[in-house]
Amino acid sequence: MDPVTVSIVVSAPREQVFDYLQDIANHPEFTDHYLVDWHLTRIDSVGAGAGARFRVKAPGNRFSWADVTFAEVERPHRIVEVGRTGKNNRIRTLGVYDLAPAAAGSTRVRFTLETVPVTLSDRLLEGLGARAWTRRKGERAMYRLRAILEQGAGADGAGDEAVGVARPGSRRVTVAGG
Repeated sequence: MDPVTVSIVVSAPREQVFDYLQDIANHPEFTDHYLVDWHLTRIDSVGAGAGARFRVKAPGNRFSWADVTFAEVERPHRIVEVGRTGKNNRIRTLGVYDLAPAAAGSTRVRFTLETVPVTLSDRLLEGLGARAWTRRKGERAMYRLRAILEQGAGADGAGDEAVGVARPGSRRVTVAGG
């Protein structure tokens, strides 16, 4: 799939946004509307090497498990995550968070996701609306990220009403083997 990029301006210092994003255990808070059943792949969830496995709630997705690992963490401006998804984990993924200073001490957060399907069937399935679906879910995740960082909404769900998110119960992240 061609890269899908979503971005938003957050009224928070770049270092604060970076500190939040470099801890992969925080990611379910703003992505759990389409990425669920998170499991950390190591105890230390911060920085290079931190990773997680989760399910992607996409329509018609038979092979929904995916995993990502932070490959590069360049303070305070870039986080690169690499991963795999799909049948037999054959689809490679590359996600990049770029953080740039914006006006009045705010931060522009840009997330780019690229997938590399291996087989013709994988490419055909991605061609059936995957870009538009990924962009919609990514935009909502960016709005939720902004609400968390600006209003202090977090794992307890406080502040979700500002972005129209209903949380039926608490979310839980588990550590593999723990």
